[in-house]
Amino acid sequence: MSTTPAGGAPVVELRRATIGYGDVAIVRDLDLTIRAGEAVAVLGSNGSGKTTLARGLLGLASLLDGEVQVLGARVGGLRDRGRVGYVPQRHSVSGAVPATVREVVGVGRLARLGLLRRLGRKDRAAVADAVAAVGLEDRMDDPVASLSGGQQRRVLVARALAAEPELLIMDEPTAGVDAANQQVLAGVLGRISASGTTLVVVTHETAPLADVLSRAVVVDHGRLAYDGPLAEAARHDEPGVHHHPPARERSGYRLDQPTVTTRPRGAAHEGH
Repeated sequence: MSTTPAGGAPVVELRRATIGYGDVAIVRDLDLTIRAGEAVAVLGSNGSGKTTLARGLLGLASLLDGEVQVLGARVGGLRDRGRVGYVPQRHSVSGAVPATVREVVGVGRLARLGLLRRLGRKDRAAVADAVAAVGLEDRMDDPVASLSGGQQRRVLVARALAAEPELLIMDEPTAGVDAANQQVLAGVLGRISASGTTLVVVTHETAPLADVLSRAVVVDHGRLAYDGPLAEAARHDEPGVHHHPPARERSGYRLDQPTVTTRPRGAAHEGH
């Protein structure tokens, strides 16, 4: 069963795709289509292959058989890499070299420019908009190391948004993030999705993003075990994961009008 909408151009297409590392297959013989504007959860237990599937869409895992196309190009062959954004599975962006929020997010804009070009006025505006979109505009010039783990996670989202991607792939965006920051992330992703950006989110925790994600695919031992509404995915996913039906309405979002609600409903302030 599939909830793929009738309208909308295919953004992701897998045809009998086998993906792995070296010559070792992790996910096998997958057929999957994700269309423009969809918000899709990729679910599965640890070791099921869900992260490998996401990495295969980015060309970070090997296509061993079949076909994978992203935004109409063979995987790895997209000329404008900024059309695909990626938030990796890690909780912080701190490094040995001190960097501000502005500098880290600016790196994401290089996907549109190339490494040798400098940011122009339009690019700097896109960076500022992306930071504002995740509710950190007041921390723009602060060192990333001074932020909480949840705030650093939001910086990673802003870095991906700076390129204004058509497809945003995220790996465990809410893992290790406190409830207040999870709610902020959900608001940001809801606005991104409402603007028409396609979302593919690898996650164990669907509840924080239940108002955003409407479709789920479940990977089990490297095979596609389910493709359908998120609300019905629990019976196919690992035990202990609680799913909630998505809300029918969500507010709009555009990079040129970044807004975010930073306080959970009924709370006096956002946790940091």
